[in-house]
Amino acid sequence: MKHLKSLLFAAVLFVGATSFSNAQSKVAHIDKQELIKAMPEYTAAQAEIEKLGKTYEATIQGSLKELDTKLKQYNAEAEGKTEEENMKRMQEVEGMKQSLGQYQQQAQKDLQEKEFNLLKPIVEKADNAIKAVAKAQGFQYVLDSAMLVVADGKDLLADVKKQLGI
Repeated sequence: MKHLKSLLFAAVLFVGATSFSNAQSKVAHIDKQELIKAMPEYTAAQAEIEKLGKTYEATIQGSLKELDTKLKQYNAEAEGKTEEENMKRMQEVEGMKQSLGQYQQQAQKDLQEKEFNLLKPIVEKADNAIKAVAKAQGFQYVLDSAMLVVADGKDLLADVKKQLGI
């Protein structure tokens, strides 16, 4: 009877171990960020974002030069002006500084929004390709390898790139 229990326990352990190893084979990984960076759409989106950023930067630099010029002019003319005129000029300069700060914040917000809007369809395309390859190869789970400590399983990166034609 004791021998039968040991045999039954060993059989259950064997079935459990093989089931566990089968479950592990249904898991794959991919470096999603690397995939997205390899997509031609990503390169085009980054170029557009960079171009917009340079436009904003040029506008900001021009405004800073204008502000600096005005400040130097007002400081040079300060002795020949009344205190009231100097106060108005300083208020004007402070107003320009605040406007510039608001413009910088809006530019940053616009850049982030533009980046999100450009990258969203690219990420969705990558996700759909990953899902298609995973389904075709019988994987139930695909993990982002950027977050894995150990990634010994199947790497889908090459297969998904092939699916996308890159």
